[in-house]
This record gives sequence, C-alpha cells and structure tokens, in this order.
Amino acid sequence: MNFNLFLNAISKISEVELPAVSSHIKMAPLERIESMEKNLDYSDSARKAVVMMLFYPKAEVTHLVLIVRNAYPGVHSSQIAFPGGKVEESDLNFQEAALRETFEEIGVSSDKINVVKSFSSIYIPPSNFLVVPFMGICTTELDFVLQQEEVSDIVELPLKMLLDDSIITSKTMDTSYAKAINVPVFQIYEHAVWGATAMMLSELKDVLKKVL
Repeated sequence: MNFNLFLNAISKISEVELPAVSSHIKMAPLERIESMEKNLDYSDSARKAVVMMLFYPKAEVTHLVLIVRNAYPGVHSSQIAFPGGKVEESDLNFQEAALRETFEEIGVSSDKINVVKSFSSIYIPPSNFLVVPFMGICTTELDFVLQQEEVSDIVELPLKMLLDDSIITSKTMDTSYAKAINVPVFQIYEHAVWGATAMMLSELKDVLKKVL
C-alpha cells in the first residue's frame, strides 16, 4: 500500500474499538485459549514489557518492522518479535519505555516516531510478562542500527502482505509448555511468526482492516 494513502487513513484508528482477546485468540495455540477466555488480570503480578509496532515508508510502500532475536538460553530465543523489552524504573511511562527500547534495539530515535495509540496488552505465561504494544509511524525511510547483543536481523514486512490472509497457516512445533503441538502462524517469507507476536499482529491487522 502506498504510504501516503496509509497516512490518510490512520486518523480513523483512534475511533476503532480494540478487539483484544477476540483477535488474540485467532493466533493462539489451543492450549492457551481457555486461560485467555477467562480474561484474568495479571497487571499486579506480572513483569511489565512494551513493544513498538512501527510503520514506515520504503520506496513509498508501507512497511512494518519486525526483529529476529539472537539465540540465547531463554524462552524467546531466535523468535520473530517487535522491537521492545522490559519496562525500567527510569521510564516515565510505558510509551517512553517503548520509544527507548526501539532506539536501543533498531536505532530509530523517538523524535522520528509518532505514537498513534496503545493496543491491548497480552500476558505471556512462560516469561510472566504483561506486554503493552504501541503503534508508531515514521514518515521517512529508515536506516536501522541493530543492537548486536539482542537482535540478529530485521524483517521488513509490507503492509499488503500483513493484510493478506493467505500468510496465516499452522505449524507443528515444540513450545516451552508442550511438545509437537499445532500452532497458528503468520508465514512471513521464511519466518514463522507465532505466540504473542502473532497475537499482537492479529489485533493490529483486524484494526487496520477496519480503516483501510
């Protein structure tokens, strides 16, 4: 999608009611759905984290940036994710934390990002994090500078691909809580995007489809 057309539609997003769990469940493993439907409140007990769903133009075409996390001993090793991380005590609020993490991980400074709105938080049981996503927009093309300790690569996802339902499929994989289970994924090039990132992508996609 042409980036200027995308920008013209963005003002409508503030009027869209977030679908939250109804979108998240579409990309949740069956083992997660029952607990999600209970809509439990983890705001007090969970650690807090943030991510930035950042759109930008590339050759005048709208793209969304994802990162490939480095391999390490942990539940999120080598996964596809949004730029982000845990909230620090020095952060004034969740939005500031998301902007800080975006700069640290992919080198995009906060003065280049217009934060459109926050999206529905999602709880990640294996790491006990409650993640708050933000949607942001850069109006210029970006040169990414990766934080080598955390990020091995980036994935530049065209908006047209995100909105294409044919990239939604399933894959059998081992997770931190079950072996050889069927998991819904976004198949983006050679990358299978699943788990919390896929659930956040699902809500983002559903909201965008209402305004584009």
